[in-house]
Amino acid sequence: MPVKHSTDVEANDVANAKDTQIQVLISSQEGPNFALRKFSMKKDGGMPRHTNTVEHEQYVLRGQAAITIGDETYHVKAGDVVFIPEGVIHSYQNTGDEPFEFLCIIPNKEDKITVVDASC
Repeated sequence: MPVKHSTDVEANDVANAKDTQIQVLISSQEGPNFALRKFSMKKDGGMPRHTNTVEHEQYVLRGQAAITIGDETYHVKAGDVVFIPEGVIHSYQNTGDEPFEFLCIIPNKEDKITVVDASC
């Protein structure tokens, strides 16, 4: 389906995360090269330190968060773009009073996720 509304896409809880959901807006079966996902993180929500075997390109839609990439922590807000290289440890923590939402584009390759520290 070339066009659909995001509210028609099921949201699922993100494993090992706190108060975070994912919607796969364009799956690897729909797009030949990339998948498009939307993450929504409630106030005080987060994702633990982890690695992925694919890179991430992200666009912040709403809210603010602290994103740690490697040894650096970045404070991001709506309109910011984020690049996370494959294999680099990263984590997220919603630091605002509203939900933190972002789009995440990944290549259609096998993505193995390894949690480094399970605390969010």
